[in-house]
Amino acid sequence: MEELLQQIETHRKEIEAYQISTPQEAEEYRIKYLGTKGILKALFGEMKNVPADRRKEAGQVMNEFKSFAEAKYEEAKQLTVNSQQSSEAAIDLSLPGDEIEIGARHPITLMRNRIVSIFQRLGFSVADGPEIEDDWHNFTALNLPENHPARDMQDTFYIHQNPDWLLRTHTSNIQIREMKKGKLPIRIVCPGRVYRNETISARSHCFFHQVEGLYIDENVSFADLKQTLYFFVKEMFGKDVKVRFRPSYFPFTEPSAEMDVTCFICGGKGCRICKHTGWVEILGCGMVHPNVLENCGIDSNKYTGFAFGMGIERPAMLMYDVNDIRLFSENDARFLRQFKGA
Repeated sequence: MEELLQQIETHRKEIEAYQISTPQEAEEYRIKYLGTKGILKALFGEMKNVPADRRKEAGQVMNEFKSFAEAKYEEAKQLTVNSQQSSEAAIDLSLPGDEIEIGARHPITLMRNRIVSIFQRLGFSVADGPEIEDDWHNFTALNLPENHPARDMQDTFYIHQNPDWLLRTHTSNIQIREMKKGKLPIRIVCPGRVYRNETISARSHCFFHQVEGLYIDENVSFADLKQTLYFFVKEMFGKDVKVRFRPSYFPFTEPSAEMDVTCFICGGKGCRICKHTGWVEILGCGMVHPNVLENCGIDSNKYTGFAFGMGIERPAMLMYDVNDIRLFSENDARFLRQFKGA
């Protein structure tokens, strides 16, 4: 009995000195003294060791201590609630909030949307396809022979899980998938990201973005191709831009050409972007090779078509006067902030 009374007196002094200033401290107090495994519960368990003739006296002391401990908790809980309400009342809700900075579209997205919108005005629709492709859609169907250099590991990222899988090297795979559907005529543009194992420099990167176009119908000619691209260049770069076509070779088109425009960075005087020629190649183009049409189940004697493909980064560099392609993928907020409102 005396030992129990001494424990109660000790805990009473502890409670009198207990400091509570936050809701978390109030909860810690409740668990320690009033919880199911708390001190008060343990003291009531000691009642079985009190002699029967003194249990009434001990019970009165225990009940007084319980009321004292509970009163301390209720008082502390009310104080913490009042303190929190006072703190919240001190906040002036009429004050304006912190200004949220409006973001900007990425320059590549701006350029992609601009290119696509020009071709949409000519009746082209947008098509999409997978970035992980098989060899047939990426190479074979496009009339690239098995020993073509583009298939080498030096140019292509292959996937070890399956030697037939690779990261697409162009968006021409989308053209193949659309032609296989057999719904003619076809007039599409295919924007997307492509991957090539190239040395990273001011002019090239291991990934970049392309927009390719395809038009297949009866009696489509090279003149249709040239007029389409003339319209695009004038709308994109202005009426005064100079254009030139150079004969070229691509396995999937015949005849083929590359189209250059005057360099906007140096005004045609020569710089590292145009390799000091005053001209920048912006796209390759040509008439779709008959073998490609036949590979996709299209009668090459009845249908003809043209195709073209361009990188998005290069015209973006010309349009926004950017002299290093790596800036587009470095996520530097200082660089990207310049295009707010563009």
